[in-house]
Amino acid sequence: MKRILVAFIAVVSLLSACQQQGGGNKVRIGVFMSTTGTTANFGISSVNGIKMAADEVNSSGGINGKQVELLVQDDRSDASEAATIVTKFVTQDQVHAIIGEVASSRSLAAAPIAQNAHIPMLTPSSTNPEVTRKGNYIFRSCFIDPVQGAAIAQFAAKSLNAKAAAIMVDRKNDYSTGLEKVISETFTKMGGKIVAVQSYQEGDQDFNAQLTSLKGANPEVIFVPGYYNDVGLIAKQARDKGITVPLIGGDGWDSVQLYAIGGSALNGSYFTNHYSPYDTDPKVQKFVNDYKSRYGAVPDALAATAYDAARIMFDAVKRAPSLDGTAIRDALAATKDFPGVTGNVTFNENRDAVKPIVMIEIKAGGTYAVKERVNVEGAAMPTAVNAGAPAPPAPAKTANQ
Repeated sequence: MKRILVAFIAVVSLLSACQQQGGGNKVRIGVFMSTTGTTANFGISSVNGIKMAADEVNSSGGINGKQVELLVQDDRSDASEAATIVTKFVTQDQVHAIIGEVASSRSLAAAPIAQNAHIPMLTPSSTNPEVTRKGNYIFRSCFIDPVQGAAIAQFAAKSLNAKAAAIMVDRKNDYSTGLEKVISETFTKMGGKIVAVQSYQEGDQDFNAQLTSLKGANPEVIFVPGYYNDVGLIAKQARDKGITVPLIGGDGWDSVQLYAIGGSALNGSYFTNHYSPYDTDPKVQKFVNDYKSRYGAVPDALAATAYDAARIMFDAVKRAPSLDGTAIRDALAATKDFPGVTGNVTFNENRDAVKPIVMIEIKAGGTYAVKERVNVEGAAMPTAVNAGAPAPPAPAKTANQ
């Protein structure tokens, strides 16, 4: 009887350990995004892409026989809320891995928590270099701001032949200030001059004072490294003041709401992006068509980067010898040439993705065209591109999908 009891206890202990280690038949992935608040469109697109990736892998049998369970939480576009959510992920929900956030400021708030818990965290689209510097469990599957900022400045200097530029920067936003620094340094090194710099804060409605100052400096281009909701208003007010020079920004512009807010004031402006939904690559078109069938809209870059991030994470979990955080981290670090819809992804020694970058031109009627591939010296970016034909962006769709 004693032997039976000992054996029973051993079995129970083993099952308990397996439950803790393997999560039963589930791979628990914590997802924190802004599905409400100032950048809700970013978060909604990202969650859509992640859910689609999870459904695809689950319908194919899951990961090593386990179904993916997404724990999706809305951080309301707030950094402190992001930190609270990730704390719950690692202390209560016992997630195996984390995907998030879009905004660098919110990823920066959450990353130390994931790092201290030794739970791998993968951001699909936070481009501030500081994010992955928070620790060796923090990864990103997008390009970083130095590459994006250098591409923006190089495009203005070389392709547009600009010699004088102004900058509108959101001083309270890590994404905006990070881009501003690299844009300014690169443009100056290439012989250009920053003739004026003005600041604003996310959510501002009146930019007339700043734009009056910029107009007086006679720039040939204006860099606006901000988010779509502010950029649309800045563009309208700039044109109302008679400013006709191109505005140039980063991937923070990418939203169906950009043109809905700014309209024709954005014509002739440019922004860097992660991919084009009009790329004729079969895997890109399959993603676009599947997304359109599911959500009724053309996927923006945030949907694409999040879809890729989820698939990269699932692939790492599949390759890891266990669901231990360190095992998944090591498998993520070994990712090489992963065939994403935003390009083949390889993580470098800093856990940053090496991948393509494109420059998008906004044309009349809200048509988006791939203007060119910008290859930044020293960025080790792929040079091949199959951008496809220009096509209009998706119609505005703001409700939670």
